[in-house]
Amino acid sequence: MSQVGIPPVLFRFPAQARVASVVPKSKIYEYGSVASVLRDKFVRQVGQITWAYKLAPETINLPARGDVAEIQVFDITQKTAELDEDVLRAIDRAIPLPIIFQLHHEQRTRMVAAFKRPSEADASKWVIDGYYACNWLPANSPCQPLPVALDLQGLYEQLLRSLLPRPARPGESLPEQLHRLNRLRSLHSEHAKLDTRLHKEKQFNRKVALNAQLREIQNEIADLSA
Repeated sequence: MSQVGIPPVLFRFPAQARVASVVPKSKIYEYGSVASVLRDKFVRQVGQITWAYKLAPETINLPARGDVAEIQVFDITQKTAELDEDVLRAIDRAIPLPIIFQLHHEQRTRMVAAFKRPSEADASKWVIDGYYACNWLPANSPCQPLPVALDLQGLYEQLLRSLLPRPARPGESLPEQLHRLNRLRSLHSEHAKLDTRLHKEKQFNRKVALNAQLREIQNEIADLSA
């Protein structure tokens, strides 16, 4: 779960959109096809799941557009400091709508979400990208108003962008931005593995080759980070 390097924010959701309905874990197991190993993670890591807000045309007076008919906000009270990404993914799989998660643990709160969209191959299925999260904040931190948007799709994109580690380039769509950031994530991982190999390598010619690969990766990281 990637965390942002920019100041984290929490948002103030409109009172008229509040649902405040507890979601039984059994419903997630039923609709999310949760195996026993993952159920154990729910039991160990999750205290309570609450459907907190429903952001929809009738609750916040923004029209639906594109793939975003509604945005759900779910509160999760954690029993442990860490929450496995598979837990969030199971909830996302069980509910065929975009979800913004608010995680709560020991008087701290953070927002987490993945870009979620209907599959082009099968409209009945949803594609769920990697998760991005803001850093933990004190639970009583001031909340910002929701971003100004013309429709629910625009609001969803702005909420997701608030969690991303780097701002969008001029004219860059959200899918393009996510593709760039996912590539950066992959490059950083590859760089770390090569760097470890370099420090263990004894043969000079292999060190030279590894250094050349590292320089190529560093150049691509610099280009994608600019």
